[in-house]
Amino acid sequence: MGKYKLKLAAIALVAIVMTFFAQETLAYYTTVGTATNVVTSGNIQFTIHETTKGGNPFPEEGVYVTPGQIVSKEVRVENSCAHPFYLRVKAVYGIDSKTLSAEDCFKLDIDPADWTLADGWYYYNRIVEPGETTPVFFSLVEMVGAKMDNAYLGKTLTLTVKAQAVQSQNNPVTDDDITTAVGWPQEE
Repeated sequence: MGKYKLKLAAIALVAIVMTFFAQETLAYYTTVGTATNVVTSGNIQFTIHETTKGGNPFPEEGVYVTPGQIVSKEVRVENSCAHPFYLRVKAVYGIDSKTLSAEDCFKLDIDPADWTLADGWYYYNRIVEPGETTPVFFSLVEMVGAKMDNAYLGKTLTLTVKAQAVQSQNNPVTDDDITTAVGWPQEE
């Protein structure tokens, strides 16, 4: 039985030595490392320009109006970033009275050749390239006299222009329909 134990010990020793060589060989063919990948997303920025017909800034304090009056207010949106984007714009109407509506008091001259109305927003029909400014969203605001009765005397009506943009790169649209772009922000 002593020879049998000796053979078993020799085989075990050979197995241990082979394991050490195998581990050393594996060390030559494997490696461990860490890579840090930084991904920076683009930053979409735009500027809304509101001017009068003469190109002067629209007064921040607003203007005094009477029913039936037409006010010059030209609204354009400029792409002020390095990325092209899709654009949508909305006119939001307000009044300092809970019982009156301002929406019917304004009539805007929006050009349907450049802007398409869908879900309450006007979508610009093309991509806005970096540095590009859109054609006029609207240029005149008519105060609808038939809608502005004596209940509106002394009230303050507001017309606020809101805009939203999403990247156009890697964001295909269906049948040139800008409304199908992905990523439009949720309503506020």
